[in-house]
Amino acid sequence: MQSSKIENQSQKRTSHIRKLVMTALMAALSSVLMFFSFNVPLMPSFIKMDLSELPALIAAFAMGPLSGATVCLVKNLVNLFFTTTGGVGELSNFLLGVFFVVPAGIIYRLRPRLSGAVIGSVVGAMLMAVLSVFSNYYVVYPIYTAFIPMDAIIGMYQAINPSVKNLWQCLLVFNMPFTFIKGMVSAVITMAVYKKITPLINGKA
Repeated sequence: MQSSKIENQSQKRTSHIRKLVMTALMAALSSVLMFFSFNVPLMPSFIKMDLSELPALIAAFAMGPLSGATVCLVKNLVNLFFTTTGGVGELSNFLLGVFFVVPAGIIYRLRPRLSGAVIGSVVGAMLMAVLSVFSNYYVVYPIYTAFIPMDAIIGMYQAINPSVKNLWQCLLVFNMPFTFIKGMVSAVITMAVYKKITPLINGKA
């Protein structure tokens, strides 16, 4: 009985250490991917596409939503050392990443199969897209105005679509659909590779 108890404790400790190590590796990969951001057509130049949520989503599925959120936090703390936005871009990226991977990870925990991963990804992407409007309007863009006047920000959107008149319209027309598509790109790639890499992450390969 005592031997079995010690063995169980040892297995739990090993599992915990592996989880910490794999979360750290996913965070490192996510940090690297964040450097490879690029502009996309029909979007203002300060809005960029990257795949840094991909490792965070995989971590949320494989090791739980807390691991996914940790990856989002670490990658943005790392990128603070190289920020060109005074930390505003990193704050936005962290908030949106958490909005995405935490709901996805929770839903997958409740429904741990492919359908749960798909539903979780779609729900997470939708939440991230909708909440991005409010986080940008009330938090991120007001901070941006310390560097760029609001009229100039709106002007960048109007240069692409003159029909937008205020920040709300800019966020609804541009940011919300872009953010949803960004989340779904990471989700599709995750679906393609998840079954192949999960055994490695969980030490079952």
